[in-house]
Amino acid sequence: MRSVRWRILAALLVLAIAAIGGWQLLPAQRDENRTIAVGTTDSVTSLDPAGAYDAGSWALFSNVFQSLLTFEPGAAAPVPDAAESCEFVGNALTVYRCTLRQGLRFPSGREVTGKDVKYSFDRVRRINADVGPAALFATLQSVTADGLSVSFRLSSPDATFPFKVATGAGAIVDRTKYPTNRLRTDDGADGSGPYTLTSYTDEQARLTPNADYRGAARGTGSPVLMRYYKDSAALQKAWKARRVDVVTRTLPPAALAALSPSDLDQRVTEADSTETRNLVLNVRVDSPFHDRRVRQALAALINREKLVADVYQGTTDPLYSLIPAGITGHTTSFFDANPKPDPQRARRLLDEAGVSMPVRFTYGYAEGRGSSAAEAAELKEQLEASGLFYVTTKAYEWAAFQQRYADGKLDAYGVGWVADYPDPDTFSGPLVGTGGSLNNGYGSAQADRLIKDSRRYEDRSRAAADFKELQDVVAQDVPLIPLWQRKEYVLSDEDVGGAQYLSDGTGVFRLWRLEWI
Repeated sequence: MRSVRWRILAALLVLAIAAIGGWQLLPAQRDENRTIAVGTTDSVTSLDPAGAYDAGSWALFSNVFQSLLTFEPGAAAPVPDAAESCEFVGNALTVYRCTLRQGLRFPSGREVTGKDVKYSFDRVRRINADVGPAALFATLQSVTADGLSVSFRLSSPDATFPFKVATGAGAIVDRTKYPTNRLRTDDGADGSGPYTLTSYTDEQARLTPNADYRGAARGTGSPVLMRYYKDSAALQKAWKARRVDVVTRTLPPAALAALSPSDLDQRVTEADSTETRNLVLNVRVDSPFHDRRVRQALAALINREKLVADVYQGTTDPLYSLIPAGITGHTTSFFDANPKPDPQRARRLLDEAGVSMPVRFTYGYAEGRGSSAAEAAELKEQLEASGLFYVTTKAYEWAAFQQRYADGKLDAYGVGWVADYPDPDTFSGPLVGTGGSLNNGYGSAQADRLIKDSRRYEDRSRAAADFKELQDVVAQDVPLIPLWQRKEYVLSDEDVGGAQYLSDGTGVFRLWRLEWI
């Protein structure tokens, strides 16, 4: 992580004490009771961990709920949070056992038990919400609880299971507050995390420090008000008016590109990020992209450099593979297949497929999410310039967009992907595994085998060969087309510290690290 600018102010407060004819230095004190307002364009799909698998929801989950494990800033492996300890039993990587900390409590005062943990995992899989995280637990066969001990039996070796336990999918809920077979739909949340959710609307969430929290986090931070904005322009307006003290995900590209170390009255943190953007293709039999050659033709026309330069003004980097740069196993498989846009190759592929040209399809995107509208317009222009495709673009409200692609009603759509945990597995099974979260109908026995094989190694570097082959398979099958990889920017008031911990590629959004200084 690289800090663009840290401005350190030193303030000396002096007090004349006439009675003794001298001066005293008064120590600076943090205002731990003053609320910090955080602005974002992310939105919350559901307050129920069984019903959400998106960055906005999981950012809230990181603070309201505990999982058995979590990630320290910049760490590559999880550490205990609600758990006292966790480990694989034996060498087969098929039994994972955790022991809960004693004295954990929900907001009601009820003690957290192993039964709550079992209940939480079981209901995620049982409900299996269309836009929920159940796909992460594809290898989980059963959960048993005995007092504070919880055991997970896996259907096949899975060295990545602890990583998944540490995500929002592993959030522990109060079993007396959450229905067994359906999602909770009120505006409450009952977890044992560093914060308690005291109020929630679509526009804001108010969080107060949980004095009963026991876990990996050091302290519980200041009160926080999360403010949710409909688009980047609204977020920028709020930042300029200082209605928020911290802003993250995302300001308009022009605003980010204009950031300078000489900017006054703010801190700017720029970091490499593992967030990616993909053009996802529906491969079902009734889709224009059912034939692999049509998908390959589309991939042969995309000009990522132009997209990044014209739409994102250099605040993202072109991406040519399923796994982003900086993650074990990253390759450039899509560049190897198409070093530059090639309309002649695209036409040959469409001729071989025997389809009528131009191929007509609808491209869907979520309105208000970054520069998705400008991105859609740029992709439409690039594809139609060849005369080989005719693209209808359509924007949807976020929840409606998620539901439409979950139902397989979009021919193609653009979606961002934020790493759930710092391992290449988060870019494999959930994205291109059979039954994955993108719901685009893709399934490949070869891809599934490579994903399964990659999970055999506790030493994750040994899985690199499997991930390289997997990326080659994806570049040939083209169930999705990687577009770009984001650079992460977080802005904060000069008097607020800790903003660099909000997003560091581990999937944990640490509001408790924010502080007035």
